[in-house]
Parts: sequence; structure tokens; C-alpha cells
Amino acid sequence: LVFAVPAVAQPLPAQKSDFHLFLLIGQSNMAGRGKVSVDDKRPIPRVLMLDKNNRWVPAVDPMHFDKPVAGVGLGRSFAEVIAAANPEVTVGLIPCAVGGSPIASWEPGGYHKQTKTHPYDDMLPRLHIALRRGTLKAILWHQGESDSTAELAPLYETRLTKLITRLRSEVGEPEMPFIAGQMGRFPEQPWNEHRVAVDAVHRSLPAKVKKTAYVHSEGLTHKGDKVHFDAASYRQLGRRYAKAFQDLTK
Repeated sequence: LVFAVPAVAQPLPAQKSDFHLFLLIGQSNMAGRGKVSVDDKRPIPRVLMLDKNNRWVPAVDPMHFDKPVAGVGLGRSFAEVIAAANPEVTVGLIPCAVGGSPIASWEPGGYHKQTKTHPYDDMLPRLHIALRRGTLKAILWHQGESDSTAELAPLYETRLTKLITRLRSEVGEPEMPFIAGQMGRFPEQPWNEHRVAVDAVHRSLPAKVKKTAYVHSEGLTHKGDKVHFDAASYRQLGRRYAKAFQDLTK
């Protein structure tokens, strides 16, 4: 099955086992807000993404479509490392992140007012469409800013643990790798106690939940808004996620 993408269509592998899928979920720092360059539009051999119309196309930025400001994220640099390390497979990314979405909207029936979407319920059919052609290898999560409040931070650990369990149950794999990334920590915008609390949940995941990893964001810089990484930092973050995945699945 080859979809019409001018001059760069890449066929899907005949075997599901040769098409390694990765689910990208969370809020805007997973969706990506980096400035897109010409290079970000160049297809990478054997790296595809499920577009908003549920078609497999070359993975180019912006990969997400949650908001018009979507830009460079961590997906492409992540996939590039995975594809290079596994020359016999094709990598498929399933972008489903929604900017501004709190973790409560990543529950069945959860609604996100700002984008008028149901992040979890919208993600599920896309995941199952992808699974018809490939095999899920990991879930990549970057989220937490919207839950860094006095009211929501204390509930975060329970909600995240439930989300991991629910997703693993959905794909029938109780130890599906789940990788959480650290929120941006920028000197110009010191964290409050609630953001520290949410980060502590991410940080403690590997000690509490099997087959999970935590990716730090040390040394990364923002794009000028003190919230979102810049394009170079997203690419670096993607490579860190790739290393975490490789370490987790050795």
C-alpha cells in the first residue's frame, strides 16, 4: 500500500514485525513548537508518520496538527536514531499530542476545551489504524505543565500510573515501554513547588513502574517563551528519548 506523496512515497513493510511504531502523546512540548527549516521537510529513509487523515506519509515537520503553531518536535530525531540502528525496519510515528492538554483529558471521555478535542478518545482510533500495519514498540510521553498547579499536582502520580496501565492494556502488552520526558527547566523561569512535584513523579517512574524511563532536559534551551524548547533542543531531546528506549529494550 503506497500513498500518493509526490516523488517520495515509501512503501510500507510487508510484515507488521518490520514496521516499528511509536506513539507520541502529551502536550505542546511533545507536539513540537520549534522553528521549521528546509532540512526538517526532507524525508528520512524508512521513517514514516500517520498524518491527520490517517495515511502513512514521510515523517516531516510539523508532524503534529493540534494547533496552527505546531513545528519541529522530538519525533524525527528520535526516529532517525532508531532507523539508523535497525536498518532492516521501517519506523512509524503516530503523532497524537495536544498542546495545553492536562492529563485528565488523556482519560476515556476526557475533553480539552481549548482545542475542542478529546485527546485520549481521538488518539485511540489512530493507534488502532496504525496497529493494522505495524507493531507498537513504545509510548513517548511529554506532558505536565498543565498539571503543575496546587489543585492538580497532588493527583498527577495516580493519573499517570493509570494512564500507563490503560494504554498497556489497550495494546495487550503489560510491559510496553513508556518513556516520560522532563519539562523544560529554564533559568529565566524558576519552577514553583507544583512543577517540582510533577517532575518528581516523572523522575520516580523507573523505580515504581516496570519498563519505564525518564529523559532529562538539562542543558536545553527555550525558543524565547520560557515554555517551549527551540528546534535544536527538540532534536537533542529526541535523541535522548532514543537512547532511553535503546537502554530500556537492550
